[in-house]
Amino acid sequence: MKENIQQTALTKHFRALGTSISLTVFGTLDQTVLEKSADLVNHYEDVLTVNRDHSQLMSVNQAAGKFPVQVETSVYQLTKLAVEKSRASFGFNAAIGPLVKLWHIGFSDAKVPSEQQISERLSLIDPWQIELNDANQSIFLKKAGMEIDLGAIAKGYIADRIQDLWHAYGIACGIINLGGNLLMVGKPPHHCDGLWRIGLRSPFSDNDEPIAVVTMPPCSAVTSGIYERRLTSGQKSYHHILDSNTGYPRENNLNSVTVFSKKSVTAEIETTRLFFAGEPLPEYPFEQDVFGAAFITKDFQIKLSGIAPGQIRLLDSHYQIIC
Repeated sequence: MKENIQQTALTKHFRALGTSISLTVFGTLDQTVLEKSADLVNHYEDVLTVNRDHSQLMSVNQAAGKFPVQVETSVYQLTKLAVEKSRASFGFNAAIGPLVKLWHIGFSDAKVPSEQQISERLSLIDPWQIELNDANQSIFLKKAGMEIDLGAIAKGYIADRIQDLWHAYGIACGIINLGGNLLMVGKPPHHCDGLWRIGLRSPFSDNDEPIAVVTMPPCSAVTSGIYERRLTSGQKSYHHILDSNTGYPRENNLNSVTVFSKKSVTAEIETTRLFFAGEPLPEYPFEQDVFGAAFITKDFQIKLSGIAPGQIRLLDSHYQIIC
């Protein structure tokens, strides 16, 4: 049987959400769905960003300690999901905005804050102080200075909405790449077995060369890693994944963890859970739509959870696969 199948592909590249976006659809010559997808991304950035003075989420933050703010359905639904997961206390925290802006890792004004500054912010990142009103879709931050930041979940939500749009347009197959947050839609036209080949990026390489390739059915692949956004101060380097309990970057033996799941928003949440766990969890996956996870450690191991040895092919001999 012939492995490679030729099929028309259309791709659109643009910048949004603070990263490079690449959208590819197969089996159509109509650019309309790609243009509408870009419009959708830009709309969600407009309402969800906390890196501009004006957005619906910034209106909520600016009203902290004063009054609730009514928002559109997408903003409310995503915030409600984020608050629910934040209250489960496994590392994900939608109220972490004040701490993120204090460190501001990944931006030109990034700095190592003082102990006093961190202590002050820790009192403001309590997800139980977020009040949600389903009746009028309003959000109220009870303490002045609180800020919601959905950066750890927004790209996954947006990828899922792009997939919904593609299905509405009859697009059966494509690739959504939101700055490395991947969603593989439908069966790949270039593999007869209907499975995608997804690379695990090397934490130490600048050329995006994979160290291993995982074979998966249509899914989202999302990675939480410490190698992209860093702050170096003196002899110490800090990454951007902050711990709500300590106020400092989470310390463990991981360079990254990648989760494969049906929904991209689920993968976003679960990468945080597993990065904070620092290692595979017993009887994981907990979520029904999660296929599995791959952990890349600082001592050159790839630890698998829910992924069979036959699903992964090692490309870099420096690493060892641990099942």
